[in-house]
Amino acid sequence: MAVGVFDSGLGGLTVHQAIAARLPDLPLVYLGDNAHAPYGVRTADDIFDLTCRGVERLWAEGCDLVILACNTASAAALKRMQETWLPADKRVLGVFVPMIEALTERAWGDNSPPRRVAVNNVALFATPATVASRAFQRELAFRAVGVDVEAQPCGGVVDAIEMGDEILAEALVTSHVEALKRRMPHPEAAVLGCTHYPLMQDAFQRALGPDVTVFSQAGLVAESLADYLTRRPEFVGPGTQSHYLTTGDPDRVSGKATQFMRRPIRFAAA
Repeated sequence: MAVGVFDSGLGGLTVHQAIAARLPDLPLVYLGDNAHAPYGVRTADDIFDLTCRGVERLWAEGCDLVILACNTASAAALKRMQETWLPADKRVLGVFVPMIEALTERAWGDNSPPRRVAVNNVALFATPATVASRAFQRELAFRAVGVDVEAQPCGGVVDAIEMGDEILAEALVTSHVEALKRRMPHPEAAVLGCTHYPLMQDAFQRALGPDVTVFSQAGLVAESLADYLTRRPEFVGPGTQSHYLTTGDPDRVSGKATQFMRRPIRFAAA
């Protein structure tokens, strides 16, 4: 048994890396659905079907607990999966809630009523599908009141990152931040609502300015998983091997992942 980490492409490697650093003895199986990436421009039904297929593939690898290291899948598919599809002996967790709990300064698992928090104006940068789902706003409303969220769909950023074109990605980040700031000139906090975006965190910070607190997900998700496994140790199995799978071309994806993470990563066919 291992813990599964699923993403539409390479962005989830940022979450995988943080989990591996926080829980070095935990075996992980990473699955990138590179053949169908990016998810951010797909319909909700497409995202649901592809995410279910990916999770089933990780179940076949012995992963009874799967982390959706993809904001688009977490936003567009997770709630429906949990309500209509997920067997009782499996768990699928998303990446939104740990970040919102950090933003609202609530302890992991705090289910007290929503309350006012320190930030009032929050910028959300995410894929078009994540923005359209309004999942971030829905989860935030369970925990906080009086927070104004301005969401910016960041078309093209994921594609530029996956192509390895950092110059284009930074130009797009700057353009999207400028577009948001025309609608919300003075955000207090910014949420990077895509697991690809930590790779461009410095670009977001430069465009937003030093007074804006930028929230990125990888470390928060790793910490919340560590807490979850402490409370649910039955999902920590006896497995010892970690590996990487892709629905795309393994050689091409391995090369991109190695460039992406600046260390050798070898994918096998899913």
